Amino acid sequence: MRARAVELVLAGVLLFGLTVAGSALVAPDRSTAAVDDGTERHTLVGSQGGGPGWHEHGSAYLLDGTDIEWREDSADSYFDVQRLSDGRVLAGFMDSGYEECGQYESPCAHTGIRLIDPDADGGATVVEEYGFPVRSQSNSEIHDAEPLPGGGFAMTDMDNERIMVVENGEVTWTWNASTVYDAPDDPTRTDWLHINDIDRIGDDRFLVSVRNANQLVVVERTDDGGSEVVEVINADEEGSADDSCTGNGQLRDTDGDGDVRCGDPSILNHQHNPQWLGEGAVLVADSDNDRVVELHRSDDGDWEIAWVVRSVDGRSLHWPRDADRLENGHTLITDTLNKRVVEIDENGTAVWTYPTERIPYEADRVPREFQGSERDLPLATSDGVTFGERSSESGIPVLSTLVVGVRAAAPWAPVWFGEAQVALTLVSLALVLAGGASAVRTRLGR
Repeated sequence: MRARAVELVLAGVLLFGLTVAGSALVAPDRSTAAVDDGTERHTLVGSQGGGPGWHEHGSAYLLDGTDIEWREDSADSYFDVQRLSDGRVLAGFMDSGYEECGQYESPCAHTGIRLIDPDADGGATVVEEYGFPVRSQSNSEIHDAEPLPGGGFAMTDMDNERIMVVENGEVTWTWNASTVYDAPDDPTRTDWLHINDIDRIGDDRFLVSVRNANQLVVVERTDDGGSEVVEVINADEEGSADDSCTGNGQLRDTDGDGDVRCGDPSILNHQHNPQWLGEGAVLVADSDNDRVVELHRSDDGDWEIAWVVRSVDGRSLHWPRDADRLENGHTLITDTLNKRVVEIDENGTAVWTYPTERIPYEADRVPREFQGSERDLPLATSDGVTFGERSSESGIPVLSTLVVGVRAAAPWAPVWFGEAQVALTLVSLALVLAGGASAVRTRLGR
């Protein structure tokens, strides 16, 4: 029995060694080296960080080409970042260790926005903060905020699933998603809608990403201080399946009408950071479909896919969470789980790539001299074109989830460590555990 136990342990260790060595040898060239064509570029990056719980080692930093010009890393996580006209940087954040916790036990986590003031010596200082305590760090963050022309900020609130305007530290206006979507008893206890982005696209008009519903909604602030949803991108079709929206405590039919208002996952699937390109066009990081899409409004009012990016430099996108159309027609993509930010030209060719040490949430090219509401951005030059193919990995749900966990918790894991490697590692671990259990039984049986 002892020999059998040793054989099992050795088999597990050998299988793991062969998995790592063999996969590294046969993996396609997926160089993580920085690529720069020499054009002057300044790029802000908001890094969620990573590690257990995904909230460790977060930072906001500015790249000059591919060199870090300054970094601010006092928060567990940073999310959306943008430079304001006065040179300061607006960033959504999540951080722990606060003593002011309201109804929650101290210490607790806060989420909110910070204003960061860079200096000339490569440092940066948080000069202003608006935040509030949350029940937990899991899916409760303020991911995005927008400065408003008259002062104040519009921002998402994922904890209470709403958007709000904050002026002088006070909430002065809200749109609650419960006016459209069936609400649970307490949205702070579940990842219900995961509202993760807000963009001002006109006077008192906002484009909002409702991630778990696979939808973008246009919300208008009315003259009487109320709110109205004036358009839904990827609207729910009668009789359509809702499976992609109802897992893991997300949408549910609490009013009993048989509908949870779930958009078509073949159009958008748990998206992040849409960018309004002008009337009738929007660019979206279609995260769970591992692609970037440009949607156009058709003559009959439906939104259709007009342009797709699935891979860059031979590597499939893996859960991209941001895509920005630049003034020159290029597209800046934050390829989250491949831990890189990449700029592609109109032909889908990478002209600039930066491999990130930790998980990037969003990137913003500066100076950003205009917004979509002020000037239309270039549309895709090749309507209907798809750049790249999706990888041939199996897409088994449990294994896919484990791959996400590995890449988030272990930033040092190679990008080729995918579903097959996770499966073989689990078999290796099972063999080692079986051998260990056999040895214990043999010892106890003496």
